Amino acid sequence: MTATDQRFREFKMPDVGEGLTEAEILKWYVAEGDTVADGQVVCEVETAKAAVELPIPYDGVVHQLRFGEGTTVDVGTVIITVDTDPGAGPAEAPAAAPEAAEPAAEDGEEGRKAVLVGYGAAPSSTKRRARKAQPGTANGAQAAVQAELNGYAVPEPAAEPVSRETPAAGPVAPAAPAGTGRPLAKPPVRKLAKDLGIDLATVVPSGPDGIITREDVHAAAAPAPAPAAAPEYDVEPAPHEPAPAPEAVAAARETRIPVKGVRKATAQAMVSSAFTAPHVTEFITVDVTRTMKLVQELKQDPDMAGVRVNPLLLVAKAFLVAIKRHPEINASWDEENQEIVRKDYVNLGIAAATPRGLIVPNIKDAGAQTLPQLAASLGELVATAREGKTSPADMAGGTVTITNVGVFGVDTGTPILNPGESAILAFGAVKEQPWVHKGKVKPRQVTTLALSFDHRLVDGELGSKVLADTAAILERPKRLITWS
Repeated sequence: MTATDQRFREFKMPDVGEGLTEAEILKWYVAEGDTVADGQVVCEVETAKAAVELPIPYDGVVHQLRFGEGTTVDVGTVIITVDTDPGAGPAEAPAAAPEAAEPAAEDGEEGRKAVLVGYGAAPSSTKRRARKAQPGTANGAQAAVQAELNGYAVPEPAAEPVSRETPAAGPVAPAAPAGTGRPLAKPPVRKLAKDLGIDLATVVPSGPDGIITREDVHAAAAPAPAPAAAPEYDVEPAPHEPAPAPEAVAAARETRIPVKGVRKATAQAMVSSAFTAPHVTEFITVDVTRTMKLVQELKQDPDMAGVRVNPLLLVAKAFLVAIKRHPEINASWDEENQEIVRKDYVNLGIAAATPRGLIVPNIKDAGAQTLPQLAASLGELVATAREGKTSPADMAGGTVTITNVGVFGVDTGTPILNPGESAILAFGAVKEQPWVHKGKVKPRQVTTLALSFDHRLVDGELGSKVLADTAAILERPKRLITWS
């Protein structure tokens, strides 16, 4: 290791979760030139599971931030360099990785690397090859640089200039770059042409340097006018104004949102779960009037002071007691070894909607907690999730989950299992409804529960017993005492 290598230390994007491959830089807390200390948080990143703050392991001065906020970076990529001996005077820091110096290009162009929007090298570390000025063109170099920044190549000059005396039959498109044979157009224009079924080779460009524009593609997509009778006088017809294609009109009223981070991970997990675990969902409607009265009483109980008491707390406790009575449901499926793995602990997941998407943190060993302890754990879990501070460890290792769709006024649903878990309980809205109570129809507080389970390891009888016991406890909450 050279003296320069020892002085300028590189901090790489770590794997802050379980086998994560990338993370998005949400916010930098430092700037180039700032002094940092070992253990100081320098940035916040969002992984596929949570937002995490990263501490720097060096003392020194920030020399370079390799990527800007909003950039997704692969694990193992250098994101910041620190000058650990700023008093030694000027010195040349290690150069960025060669692959970061190549400009992003459209997939398929020879010699250029395809990247997604929001990915790739940071502007501060990107180097571009200088272009030679076009012979006979005063601003050829400037046009070349601008064209490359815009995402397309500049055509080579024609070998022979077109004679001014040569008559032209119509507009002629400039020649494509040598060796490519491709019309010149930006990636969004190419996509538009593809969506409209237009061959770019047939489009007459109107942009600078022979670039095909969106208007050119729309003009090519417009239906040709019906042939008209020859005019009786020699007057040039007015130019035809093409109507915009229906697809283009629709696209102008749409918003595209990149799917990444938590939302991307959730989408992948739900698809994987839905098509690997055979789901079965059962429903039960139950009178929870007594449970709702108990909630109000617990709010006044001194033992529950300082914690939040709500119906979800008692639903969670009822579910945990039902699992204790039927522990076979608390299991997972080992596909590789073809085994059912039964758990002697219950890590209770709570589905939480956050600005970054749906996450499912879990309460470790929830089955062993008292009611006040469970209330405190639920309150902490929800607060941490809303602040976006849930750690990957808090979302790992869940065994069963509860999703409270009732807060949105929804009666119930058919929830999809969290990957690796055996069951998920949906708690619907509590509503006052006419109900037969002690032989008479009376207004009662009623809700609907739905339990989805993995039918590979939970059969209908076991799933039905767990759901029925959960409902029975909520109907008569004193069973929390007699069944615990």
